[in-house]
Amino acid sequence: MTTSTSEASVALIRSTARGLGFDVCEMTAIEDGWPAAQGLRDFVADGRHGTMSWIEATLERRVHPRAMWPDARSAVVVGLNYGPDRDPLEALGERSRAAISVYAQGRDYHSLLKGRLKTLANVIERRLGGKVKVFVDTAPLMEKPLAAKAGVGWQGKHTNLVSREFGSWLFLGVILTTLELTSAAPAEDACGSCRACLDICPTNAFPAPYQLDARACLSYLTIEHDGPIPERYRQPMGNRIYGCDDCLAVCPWNKFASRAHEAKLQAREALRAPALADLAALDAAAFGTLFSGSPIKRIGRDRFVRNVLYAIGNSGDPALAPAARARLDDACETIRDAARWALERLG
Repeated sequence: MTTSTSEASVALIRSTARGLGFDVCEMTAIEDGWPAAQGLRDFVADGRHGTMSWIEATLERRVHPRAMWPDARSAVVVGLNYGPDRDPLEALGERSRAAISVYAQGRDYHSLLKGRLKTLANVIERRLGGKVKVFVDTAPLMEKPLAAKAGVGWQGKHTNLVSREFGSWLFLGVILTTLELTSAAPAEDACGSCRACLDICPTNAFPAPYQLDARACLSYLTIEHDGPIPERYRQPMGNRIYGCDDCLAVCPWNKFASRAHEAKLQAREALRAPALADLAALDAAAFGTLFSGSPIKRIGRDRFVRNVLYAIGNSGDPALAPAARARLDDACETIRDAARWALERLG
C-alpha cells in the first residue's frame, strides 16, 4: 500500500533532516527501470569486485531498491559533509608518516549516520504514516545511483558522488519508504572533459571513465584485501596505509567544499599523520585501543601492520629499518613477508 504526500510533508522531512545535522536531504521516486543494475552486473561478471564475495552473493538484492524491499516507492537520501580542513594530498609528501583516508581520521560515521537516520525515519512514520527502512552503506543498496537520481550530486568519472556544494566529501544515508514522494530532478553530470581523477590514480584503477577495477584500487587493497598485496601495487602505495583519497581530493569541484561542521567527523590529531615506526610496533591490544570507535578497527591489526610495513619500505628512510626488522618474527606470515619486502627496499 502506498501513501501520497503533500509539499508540506516534503518540507517536514527536509526541515527535520536539517535539524538533525544533515547537510543535504533530497527525495526521489523509485521506478521499475534502474540503469545502474547493468553496470553492477558487468562489474561482477568481469571480476572487478576482487575478493569482495559479498557483492556477488547479494547481487540480485543490489540491482534495484525494490529487490531489497518490494513495498518501497520512494527514497529519502541524506548527506553529511565530512570535508577536511587541509588538502589530503599533502600527507603523501611525509614519507616517514602515514597517510590515512580522510573519512577514517575521525569517529566511525556508520553509527552517527544510522542513529540520525532512525530518528528521521521515526518522524516520517509517526507524522506521515509511511512505512520505512533505514540503510547506511553496510547494506546491499546502491546509494550513489539513488543520490544521483535524487539530485544530491552525480557519479563522477571516478564513480564516486560529486556535489556542486560539497565536492567529494559527503557521507550518504538512505531511507526507503512506502510514501509517494515528489521527485527532485536528477543531478546533471558536470565533469565535462576533466580527467584529473583518472590521471592521478597511482595504480591506474580506472579502465575507462566511470569504470573502476577494485582489484587495482588502493582503497580496496589496503582495506578489503586479505593476505599479501600483489607486489606490483606495493610501491605505488607510497605511505597510504588505509584507503586512498587521490581521486577525491584532486576534483576541481572541491573548491566549493567546506570543512565538516560535525565535531565527531573531524580528524583526531593522533591520526592526521602518525609516525610509521609507532604504528609498526602495535600489538593487537594497542591497535584496539588506538582505533577504538574508528572504522580502521574493522580490518584488524595484522592487515593494518602489513600496510604500515609496505609504507616503511617506500619511505626511503633507513632509520625505519629497525621497525621493520622487529616484525620479522611476527606471528602473522603476511606481516613477516611485508617486513622482508620493506627491508629489501631499504637496502
